[in-house]
Amino acid sequence: MPLHPVHRAVGYSFLLHRKHGDTPLTGRTRSGSSGVLIMTEHTGTHIDALCHQAYNHRLYGSVEVTPEIETPYGFKRHGIETVEPIVGRGVLLDVAARKGVEYLPKHYRVSALELQKCADVEGVEVRKADVVLVRTGYGRFWKEAAKYEEAAGVSPDGARWLASVGARSVGADNMAWEVDDGTVDPELGVTLPCHALMLVDHGIHIIENMNLEQLGAEKVYESFFVCTPLKFVGATGSPVRPIAIAGI
Repeated sequence: MPLHPVHRAVGYSFLLHRKHGDTPLTGRTRSGSSGVLIMTEHTGTHIDALCHQAYNHRLYGSVEVTPEIETPYGFKRHGIETVEPIVGRGVLLDVAARKGVEYLPKHYRVSALELQKCADVEGVEVRKADVVLVRTGYGRFWKEAAKYEEAAGVSPDGARWLASVGARSVGADNMAWEVDDGTVDPELGVTLPCHALMLVDHGIHIIENMNLEQLGAEKVYESFFVCTPLKFVGATGSPVRPIAIAGI
């Protein structure tokens, strides 16, 4: 599954430590099996906690990152356990389809105007508290790391527009929701400016590495969306299995 380069040192491992074969058979013998997961919180499809990013060493709400806040055992503020289940209206903005391509060009930045036009063509309105999902088409490269990491993403002005309309959460079928090519944003002076804008400035959670192919193929532009992060106390994110239900 997709892993950002900074998380590959840990990766994902499943170790079986108790096996059915450890229990000798004596007629109708009940046995059990269990294992251990070793992974980063940002493995595969996952959601970012607000403590995941800071700007000038300050988290969302101007919380200063100090040793009392960022401890060896996790964050004391804005950990993933503070995120309520995300349940509500989901909106798919299928930018790739609107442009008539299978996937957008390498490192293409989707502007606010393009997001707005996409919504107009689809006949949907982005409203306050919506979960807005942006399809770039790069979900097809889930198992091709080099191609997947070249994905298009949302531009800073696109992020600002979604924040201005009050999106509750955002997601995309790429590694970072925005373009992750090391470019320093000229206005904010940082790489991954959308992370600073959404997580730090506006408290909007980002869901990454989503599978939006079926929603796009079936033109499901509005859905009942559910995403429930795991309650890892003090963690900077959580793997999730988001669900979009059509026709409700």
